[in-house]
Amino acid sequence: MSRVNLAALLVLGLLLVTAKQSMQMSLRNPTAEIETSNCKIAVLRVGLVLTSENSEKALLNSGLFTNISDVDIAGRTFHVGTLDNTPIVYVKTGTQSVNVATAVQSLLLSFSISGIVFFGNAGSLDKNVLVPGDVVVPEAVAFTGVWKWKEFRAQNKGKLVFGNYNYPVNGENLLGTAAHENITLYSPSEDPEEVFWLPIPSPWYEAATEELTKDLKLKECHSGRCLTGTAKVVFGLKASTSDFYVKNKAYGDFLLEKFNASTTDSASAAVALTSLSNGKLFVVIQGVSNIVGVESSNPEIGYIASYNAFLAATKFIKSIPTQGLACE
Repeated sequence: MSRVNLAALLVLGLLLVTAKQSMQMSLRNPTAEIETSNCKIAVLRVGLVLTSENSEKALLNSGLFTNISDVDIAGRTFHVGTLDNTPIVYVKTGTQSVNVATAVQSLLLSFSISGIVFFGNAGSLDKNVLVPGDVVVPEAVAFTGVWKWKEFRAQNKGKLVFGNYNYPVNGENLLGTAAHENITLYSPSEDPEEVFWLPIPSPWYEAATEELTKDLKLKECHSGRCLTGTAKVVFGLKASTSDFYVKNKAYGDFLLEKFNASTTDSASAAVALTSLSNGKLFVVIQGVSNIVGVESSNPEIGYIASYNAFLAATKFIKSIPTQGLACE
């Protein structure tokens, strides 16, 4: 063997030993980062996003969250800690899609985040499939509150024809029709695209379908109030998002019939759009709190819905790797 080859082997051996020692140090100290060339192995935290007091109450009442520090950014507090030993940052965004999107963007810009897990409550649009207490992991979400409101008697009518909902007899209505519009999806790797449905990225959606179908016991009672049946986790449905709270059964039926949407909420699509625009994985987990136009939510059932969504989110988060390679 030549001296050149021998020297090369010695150098390679030293590099391997150094890398192994550095890795062992990192495993002993979960906040350590190992620099390798222009890259470093870093601890990635899961971004946990929620909108309501009920959802935060479920998180804190569980006893599974350990707070390390709080960071205030743009009027919101980002809580850094661990959830059942998994590193996370959680933020309560507030309602309305603009607040949700702003908070998620701040989260992604300020922390090393592997992806976004959103959990919260939603209304069921199909009582034959989803009832209060159930958990939904939709395969896609859409902004169904973005309309182009047509002029009266427009030639190209929108899907929402207000005259069809006159009471007691259908007919013409001065409100005319409304056409549901696409939104522009910006991403770091592709040209802007007009889309309606925002799909959950398949790696996390498939992982959720695998993790949440085994050994997940959901809550069924709270403060003396119980569900009427056994809560379940449902996959393969679609969710609608808008900035108005849907209580009207006729409009709920419209969303189910025209778009095959099974739930309605005010945040999921904002989480999806912001995550996709940043090239981040995400998943949406909804607890059903009410049936639109049929059964209103009450505090106890609403809390059960939030807690069940939290239980599903926690189980999913525990399956996510917490180390990744960050390169300059």
